[in-house]
Amino acid sequence: MRLNHLALAVRDIERSRRFYEKHFGFGAGPASEYPDDTVIIRDADRFDLALHPDPDPRKMPDFSHFGFACPDGAAVNQRLDLLTAEGVPIVERYDEPRFSSFKCLDPDGYVIEVYWEPA
Repeated sequence: MRLNHLALAVRDIERSRRFYEKHFGFGAGPASEYPDDTVIIRDADRFDLALHPDPDPRKMPDFSHFGFACPDGAAVNQRLDLLTAEGVPIVERYDEPRFSSFKCLDPDGYVIEVYWEPA
């Protein structure tokens, strides 16, 4: 058994869809659209990201976040440079010999961690 999807309430589905497709590898295959206006996009590993319209997504506790693992620290830094150049808010950064990480905000303020740590 493995975790297979994440559902997010978002203000603007198309804005969020573009963000996750552009920066985090979603968009592998056609999106699924449902009568309640939920749109599900997938990545190459078949992880589903369900985006559901909500004019007022709820504030989550400060600790809440979700993360994307990178193969090494250089990949973390490359993603950081790309997101910074795109104007994506960076809210935290760690760069240590055995752990590299940063956290950014998506268009609705969800915290996303991009990280590497050796196995």
